[in-house]
Amino acid sequence: MVHRDLAAGRWRTLSLAEQLGNVGSEIGRASRWQARNSETARLAFHRALELIDLTLADPRVLASRPRLREIARAREVVVDYFAGSNEYASTAGSLQRYFDQFAAAARRRVASRS
Repeated sequence: MVHRDLAAGRWRTLSLAEQLGNVGSEIGRASRWQARNSETARLAFHRALELIDLTLADPRVLASRPRLREIARAREVVVDYFAGSNEYASTAGSLQRYFDQFAAAARRRVASRS
């Protein structure tokens, strides 16, 4: 496990938007490294999966069936793109756009608190 401090409970202190925005950072890293260094890309992909799994284990997500289903499907699409046959015809850009929406929402939330 790479994200030990997050798995120890800190992950659950983040909003869902912050969690998925962080997943998007790893997805972006994996995408950028795909052509340059497959091992670095693979490691980023696995970190993204670890973060998605931490999100899926969050009681707030588990309490909402629609939210749980969406995040589980997002995981499925990410795995399909990076390690599967890309049945969903995803692109690095489409994945990044999906996760960037959460990062933008998290930034807006933080800005509104200031």
